[in-house]
Amino acid sequence: MSIKAVKGTKDVLPEDSYKWQYIENCWAEFCNRYGFKELRTPTFEYTELFSRGVGDTTDIVQKEMYTFEDLGRRSITLKPEGTSPAVRAFIENNQYALSQPTKYYYDTPCFRYEKPQAGRLREFHQFGVENFGTSSMLADAEVILLGHDFLVEMGIDNVDLHLSSVGCRKCRPAHRRALQDFLKPKYDDLCNTCKSRYESNPMRILDCKSEICQSLVKGAPMMIDFLCEECKADLNELMSLLDLSGVKYILNPSIVRGLDYYTKTAFEFVTTSIGAQGTICGGGRYDHLIEEIGGPDMPGVGFGLGKERLIMMMELVGHDFGGKSSPDLFIAWIGEKAKAYAIKLIYNLRKQGIRAELDTKERNLKGQMKYANRLNAKYTVVIGDDEVTTGELTLKDMKNSKQIKIRREDLANVI
Repeated sequence: MSIKAVKGTKDVLPEDSYKWQYIENCWAEFCNRYGFKELRTPTFEYTELFSRGVGDTTDIVQKEMYTFEDLGRRSITLKPEGTSPAVRAFIENNQYALSQPTKYYYDTPCFRYEKPQAGRLREFHQFGVENFGTSSMLADAEVILLGHDFLVEMGIDNVDLHLSSVGCRKCRPAHRRALQDFLKPKYDDLCNTCKSRYESNPMRILDCKSEICQSLVKGAPMMIDFLCEECKADLNELMSLLDLSGVKYILNPSIVRGLDYYTKTAFEFVTTSIGAQGTICGGGRYDHLIEEIGGPDMPGVGFGLGKERLIMMMELVGHDFGGKSSPDLFIAWIGEKAKAYAIKLIYNLRKQGIRAELDTKERNLKGQMKYANRLNAKYTVVIGDDEVTTGELTLKDMKNSKQIKIRREDLANVI
């Protein structure tokens, strides 16, 4: 039996990899436009980073992490999300001592053990941005606008921005008590996971995927109704900033987000085009995460965006991803002298930045030209004894079949 890819992972073949290259290049350029600089973190971290950062009561930590013991008997986890590693790098490399804010972007693989479905794999890839060191709602507005504008630039305008606040340490206790009082008569009907969350973090129950639990929390008190004056003011200021920018949003009190570190701002870009779980991008503010992971008391805000889901959305709207890459020139030859000539010619052309191809299978001329058509080459030249002797080539435009005579030394400039 042949070995197959592990369930929940996927090969990206050349017929699709150009799409990935396109969005990755666009993402890097776009983030630089907004003043965010690239951060690269390791694929795996100590497990403690995620149990402290993401939260012990989250589905990610409880059910989805790929955790193993290495040969040194240390608990290691493949990173399930990008924010905690970014915070760890920020602290470990003393970036907090620099003038703030610090603005990172990243492009990283992540790993979660969950049921594979459309746009959601066990190994998936994530774009993300983080802004550390400022509590101003200008930072929240900036990351939301970056996400919005990037999606629009990628041709996706059929998504809704959902916005809310998950409160802070001052106002959450009152909501927690109200939610526990609401759930107490229904406690026995909750799933086992939600029963364990009842005391430790009842807000997580609102985000449970169980249909039974979802029916039990209907009509539950929402955090947005318990916001303190500071959280209300921040939410109102953020909405005003988005209004000034002309970006429409839906105030959605039911947003919880799947990670425990969020405070105040929570937002999602939601679509129904790729199935029931339609969050293509989500994020918010996390004012205590840096401190909880061992750094100074500094706030942060950011988001994560799934690359697989982004590509699916772009395919649905008919985006061309910049078009498939094809050779500028295909060089065919007849005979050994012409073959040697072609090898030298293609080497020099490639050094000049020309995407040139020849047939390494060494088929006859008819086979070479079929191969040139399959590669969708823009131009072709055929080299025989006459071309070797005179240095004059016939350049054929494969789109309109027009041919011109050209000197070998002019070939690169003409193409």
